[in-house]
Amino acid sequence: MLARQRHDYVLEQLRVHGAVRLADVVSGLGVSEGTVRRDLELLERQGRLTRVRGGAVPPGAAAAGGGWGALPVAGVEGMAIGMLAPSATYYFPEVIRGAQSAAGRSGVRLVLSVTDYDADRDLGQLRDLVSSGSDGLLVATSSGPVLPEPVRELLDASGLPYVLVERRSAEAFDHAECVLSDHRQGAYQAVEYLAGLGHRGVALLTARTPTAPAVTEGHAEAVRRFGLDTAAPVLAFEPGADRLESVDAFIHACRASGAGAALVHSDQEAVLMVQRLRGHGVRVPEELSVIAYDDEVAAFAEVPLTAVAPAKFEVGATAATALLERLSGVPGLPVRQTVLHPRLVVRDSSTAPAGAPQAAGTR
Repeated sequence: MLARQRHDYVLEQLRVHGAVRLADVVSGLGVSEGTVRRDLELLERQGRLTRVRGGAVPPGAAAAGGGWGALPVAGVEGMAIGMLAPSATYYFPEVIRGAQSAAGRSGVRLVLSVTDYDADRDLGQLRDLVSSGSDGLLVATSSGPVLPEPVRELLDASGLPYVLVERRSAEAFDHAECVLSDHRQGAYQAVEYLAGLGHRGVALLTARTPTAPAVTEGHAEAVRRFGLDTAAPVLAFEPGADRLESVDAFIHACRASGAGAALVHSDQEAVLMVQRLRGHGVRVPEELSVIAYDDEVAAFAEVPLTAVAPAKFEVGATAATALLERLSGVPGLPVRQTVLHPRLVVRDSSTAPAGAPQAAGTR
């Protein structure tokens, strides 16, 4: 197994579980303990993890107690917190795992309610969580990223403490606590990286999700700031549109505009796009560099995809910890509105265009 494959495995386990044990990596990869130790040392020098006794945690997490939400919160054991999530199959499973990890360490039960992105179910399922005896609520509505006003009214009327997860209040000056990913920053970072490689045209394809508007804004700001070609296509999936036809149309638009790179939201669309590019005779990354957004399955594409990876586990763990601290009755706690930056995971799908110098001022 190549070193890069081992590193990807370690980082994926770290991303999913919030920590990784040396023994688990040895068992999972079937390599020696010495090999894994050397891999962890290298990844730590690169700033991608922090080694601790018997394994590793996210960068800097050891100083905060061994991992996101690793320290139990006193005074909440036996309580229950309700969590409303729009999905249990994509993006949010890792957020849920982060919340469960933090809750479990403090002896708190997490009660999950999933709406399957049906906004009409948000209010009813929140009422059920309130009436079932939840002591506090973690709330990620089906629509977003702004919390719908009827949901806000229900939450305030419930009298329960709550933390919004990947959602925020409509009001700029507001007391609602929240933990969310800065998807504008994630998209900006992807385009900045491609510009640094020398790409002058970076296209964008987005799915219809609550994340898409922020991704579009971040892409547009980076294009403006780095003076990139505005002729590169910016397309979004239309409701009910055929996915294959939409991806093929985007590929044709990229080729017609001369764009040498594309940011694609989400992973599923990016994986499909790589498959279609092969059918069109377009080589990745030699003729078109591709960056996926979400990093759910990007590593498993036929060309492992460079991807923007929101800190999903950390979002869930941070939100649950904030709620538990509120429930613990600690006096004088400030209202916390926490924004976490995604990171860029570089794999095989991005490279410099042939003969292009790196742009000054980018990384």
